Amino acid sequence: MVQEKKIVDEVSGWLTVYDDGSVDRAWTGPPEVKFMTEPVPPHENFVQGVATRDVTIDSNSGLKVRIYLPEQIPTTNTKLPIILHFHGGGFCISQADWFMYYSIYTRLARSVPAICVSVYLRLAPENKLPAACDDGYAALLWLRSLAKGESHEPWLNEHADFNRVFLIGDSSGGNIVHQVAARAGEVDLGPLRLAGGIPVHPGFVRVERSKSELEQPESPFLTLDMADKFLALALPLGSTKNHPITCPMGSAAPPIHGLDLPPILFCVAEKDLLKDTEMEYYEAMKKANKDVELFISHGMSHSFYLNKIAVEMDPNTSAQTTALIEGIKEFINKH
Repeated sequence: MVQEKKIVDEVSGWLTVYDDGSVDRAWTGPPEVKFMTEPVPPHENFVQGVATRDVTIDSNSGLKVRIYLPEQIPTTNTKLPIILHFHGGGFCISQADWFMYYSIYTRLARSVPAICVSVYLRLAPENKLPAACDDGYAALLWLRSLAKGESHEPWLNEHADFNRVFLIGDSSGGNIVHQVAARAGEVDLGPLRLAGGIPVHPGFVRVERSKSELEQPESPFLTLDMADKFLALALPLGSTKNHPITCPMGSAAPPIHGLDLPPILFCVAEKDLLKDTEMEYYEAMKKANKDVELFISHGMSHSFYLNKIAVEMDPNTSAQTTALIEGIKEFINKH
């Protein structure tokens, strides 16, 4: 007789963990938003000014990236900056080819213009942290190998300026921006230059609930239950939310003043549950005399710009998304 699997953990709509260790990530939330979690196949022809391809960058581990190439390359002599992207999802869900990322990162690649390289990060609980951070760092080292001529990827080698590489991450991907930037500061990346980091609504938390966690409204992309459960599944066994990856401004993390970090554009949403702990990080960066610039999206909640329905239906969300893209573009253009 086949024994039925038992559910041992569940994050509403997003993920179910069973007693045999298997994980089901089939979307079980409202069907009208399922399209945002559907994978978009790569297309090497230009669609709305952007072409995409998937590339395996490590044949041993199978690590892959998705590359977004904008059509409007200003002149034949102009090389484009690279935006290395780490997706969100609490380290447990989502992947680089989801429609919600395709929608915003094609737009960003076109707007800057820049070549966006988005990493297919390993997910927890099957791959607990620091696995996703290791993948992000491995992707940066792959870019360095292209810059040195040790590897070759035609779109990047022909069109990219390896002297202007930026890290960007949504939500938990913002945590990876900090981790990868900190690691990069300890090595010689030449001839590549890490020109900046852009954590967007990073998942910076503490064990103690902050005022914003208790007072701000929950949103489609972040509830307290989601944050607690995803991090419990993702963090190394025995760790709490005070772990350096989730609390880089805390006492367990390497002191920020001792890190060699690039200029940072720190993006916060005014109504984000995590706003207070995010601002603790910003204050710690300022206190350590780091080059950090604050960008606030007024009236917005966590990862609002990834909600395609709100971006299309609500004029304020649309305007704030445009402003965020312009802010990122301005930061990249001055570094």
